Amino acid sequence: MKLQGIRVVDLTLFLPGPWLTAALADHGAEVIKVEPPEGDPTRHLGLSDGPSTVYFRALNRGKKSVVLDLKDAAGRDALLNLIDGADVFVESFRPGVMERLGFGETAMRARNPRLVYCSMSAFGASGPYRDRPAHDLAVEALSGVLSLNVSIPALPVSDLLAALQGLAGILMALLRREKTGRGDYIDIAMHDVTVGALSNLLGPVLAENRQPVPTHERTTGGAAFYRIYETAEGRHLALGGQEAKFVRNLLGALGRLDLAPLCEKPGPHQKPVMEFLEGVFKTRNLDEWLTFLAPLDVCYGPVNTLPEALRDANVLARRMVLEDGQGRRHLAPSIRFLEEPARPNLQEPKLP
Repeated sequence: MKLQGIRVVDLTLFLPGPWLTAALADHGAEVIKVEPPEGDPTRHLGLSDGPSTVYFRALNRGKKSVVLDLKDAAGRDALLNLIDGADVFVESFRPGVMERLGFGETAMRARNPRLVYCSMSAFGASGPYRDRPAHDLAVEALSGVLSLNVSIPALPVSDLLAALQGLAGILMALLRREKTGRGDYIDIAMHDVTVGALSNLLGPVLAENRQPVPTHERTTGGAAFYRIYETAEGRHLALGGQEAKFVRNLLGALGRLDLAPLCEKPGPHQKPVMEFLEGVFKTRNLDEWLTFLAPLDVCYGPVNTLPEALRDANVLARRMVLEDGQGRRHLAPSIRFLEEPARPNLQEPKLP
């Protein structure tokens, strides 16, 4: 596997850090998870289907676990020994905590110059919010994301963006280390990565210094071909492609090509198209619409429940759901390599 021979010391909890280090473990890295004396709190968070909760095993499979009390001299010495032999160190404490404990990036990289040291926090190692605590929802609010959708998002976008950007940063640093022999320090802030993900939404802000009106914009409600529609039995269908060919294919099949010119740009002028589609989609059940749409070259999808999503034919064909020896289901790694593919160890670490 791609990361075989890479040793990672993981001092993270909850979602962003464990998600990142689980991806490293799936692709062959040896990940040593350092837990506090009482254990990782997610061992007891949510539903269980075995020795640990689903939350814990999903984010910590394939890792090794050690229990260290970092308030104790023996625990700190043990962590230093682990870091001395590590390629990557990932921590998610508030800025300053690692320095106070004696594990700051300057000291650790002086001990181990090849170390790639990644810190993950809500607001980064500098700036006025440096010491503020925050989880995903507050960061999404500060970043402006919630101003376009005031309901609580189901996916923890800031957490996942931080994990993905942290993963990318670590891999880039490891690649560079092959040439220089030196590690690096990576400062991942959830706030930074969420603001950085707004690129396709900032046209009105950067061009005209105004807040976008969500119901007028291309991907937040201002386009008839990027919306969710109710079907006859109360289920829902999403249209998700606004290119002219997709618009013409569906409106042509529905006998309303005259509406296509209204779909060239997003905005309130698309209301007649939205009203037409709202009415027509309520005339048939979801399954009937899926049959109707299948032969058309149109971007669409049923709004699946999560159980339906895991039974989806494409999900099953691509083996995105794996089963371990105990019959428990797991999500497969989503990065696919032709050579040296991931072979995830689906067992969660046990407390020593």
